[in-house]
Amino acid sequence: MKKFALLCLVIFLSFVVCLSINAAQPRAVPPLWQVYQQSLKTAKYVDLTHTIAPAIPVWSGFGPSKFEPTVNPNTGKPYTYQKDGFEATHYDLSTDQLGTQLDPPAHWNPDYPAIDELPATFAVRPLVVIPIQNKVAGDPNYHLTVKDIQDWETRHGKIPEGSVVFVRSDWSKEWPNPELAKRKKFPGVSLQALQFLHLQRKILFHGHEPLDTDSTPTLEGEAWLLKNGYTQAEGVANLDQVPETGALVTIGYPKFQGGLGGYARYIAICPPDWKYGVSVGQISESPLQKANKPLRWDQQLNLRVR
Repeated sequence: MKKFALLCLVIFLSFVVCLSINAAQPRAVPPLWQVYQQSLKTAKYVDLTHTIAPAIPVWSGFGPSKFEPTVNPNTGKPYTYQKDGFEATHYDLSTDQLGTQLDPPAHWNPDYPAIDELPATFAVRPLVVIPIQNKVAGDPNYHLTVKDIQDWETRHGKIPEGSVVFVRSDWSKEWPNPELAKRKKFPGVSLQALQFLHLQRKILFHGHEPLDTDSTPTLEGEAWLLKNGYTQAEGVANLDQVPETGALVTIGYPKFQGGLGGYARYIAICPPDWKYGVSVGQISESPLQKANKPLRWDQQLNLRVR
């Protein structure tokens, strides 16, 4: 019996020693966590997205949107911080084609995916920025050409397959001037350039600053894209703050069932030494920093401001 007890004690001590050794061994950092620690954490983040507000430019065929405080259906009165401890906002949006967008092909062709049917693999992609702002300065109706793309590749190399290509025109520098949506002449992307990017370079999608792909009477570029199963970004901002090559783009959008447009959020992830953007840890994130002024409802603007 004593021998059995001694044997049990030895086994128990061996088990404890094994646990101690395993606990002391450094665990390998998962590969994706290494990517975050070594690259993404020190990167510079630049927002490429316009803020949605009632007065931003929108096609007249959609009409205006309206914001108002959310009302308690039982009392007919808005929720307030003082009475209820919180507030909320009711959005009467005239269209899902508003502000910075992601157009799914179902916008023009019901046989292809709507916004909620796009694959999760859209989330992060290499970002290419092709500048045409100097040509647009001389011709406000200038459209990206195949030669512009080839000239970019001469400087930077071949556009990666599966990447996102944003076309910088600086059109968005006048945002949120409502007159922007009324102009018949604006910088665009030619049909030939779109076909080259998708059929030859096999990109995921392209994006542009204006609210339409091109200024042709039939929107021939947009028609070709969406009727053939491609997506596109519209209303992109701040492309003057990202490098032409070497960055990534993250893509987020609400998942409305059967949605034909997406209120999108695009964030460029730029190299750590890039001159624009903010890095992780540079500002308070959790908890977030208090603002100098509280939010309040502005009756004239019909939205919350500080």
